[in-house]
Amino acid sequence: MSRPGDPAAFPVEGLVVLDKPEGLSSAQATARVRRLFGARKAGHTGTLDPAARGVLVCCLGRATRLASALLARPKTYEAVLTLGVETDTQDAAGRVVAERPVPELSPEALEEVFRRFTGEILQAPPAYSALKHEGLPLYAHARRGRMIRKPPRPVVVYALALRGIEPPRVRFAVRCSAGTYVRTLAADIGAALGCGGHLSGLVRTECAGFRLEEACGLADLENRFRQGEDLRPRLIPLERALRGVPGTAVADDLAERIRQGRPLARSELGPAAPQGAGLLQILDRRGTLLALVEASPGSARLIYRAVFAGPGPAP
Repeated sequence: MSRPGDPAAFPVEGLVVLDKPEGLSSAQATARVRRLFGARKAGHTGTLDPAARGVLVCCLGRATRLASALLARPKTYEAVLTLGVETDTQDAAGRVVAERPVPELSPEALEEVFRRFTGEILQAPPAYSALKHEGLPLYAHARRGRMIRKPPRPVVVYALALRGIEPPRVRFAVRCSAGTYVRTLAADIGAALGCGGHLSGLVRTECAGFRLEEACGLADLENRFRQGEDLRPRLIPLERALRGVPGTAVADDLAERIRQGRPLARSELGPAAPQGAGLLQILDRRGTLLALVEASPGSARLIYRAVFAGPGPAP
């Protein structure tokens, strides 16, 4: 059994689907998971604000090579919008900058506004965010009194559903693309209603294809570790990390070429080759993940997104 700070205790690679508690940053939560499993390398698949809780997918060891593909997947949230109060951070952690009366709201009026924020929209990143400007996160500039406004960028809101009205609070669910700020969405909805608002509650219920019901609590993991439980069964292996991404097994000679990252043509995969654009997992005959590749329209070559050579070193 591994102990914190002893990464050589067993080779670690895979995903840990964590239910991040409120009050921890995503980086802090990931660091605690890394220490529990004794991994040298760790990352996650999308920042969740400290005030929020919910699914945080932690990548350990060689699974960090899949982080970018997992990060690009849609995410789902349950959120609470408090109307009539605007804050500088667009959430409950910020300083109140404006207060306005809240009009009487009907479900029909709210759903009409929700329709305006569904589909591809332009969204300006908040001044308090981790986006970089001149080498520093925007929140670092903001804390020094320098509010940097980045230009709006396109994001996609796949679904926006009203869950309930409890004035001045509105509960809603949202499924959106990577890079969408739910607190900015909440503030923009408040502005569209004419009274302003801020995000006062957020739970991420799905991320990278993994649901909240599947997630492990951090306190539970730490308690199991203290009791000497082997945490390895909690790891999701590489081969099960990319849900919904098709896979194909290849013969030994082609597997060896792929391990070496040699150029790969669609035609070499035969009928399993992707016909259009998209990702494909390539496995050897034992079911071990060899590589993640991507097909581009009109190209005969497959592009490597990650290669897993050999059995994998200790993390």
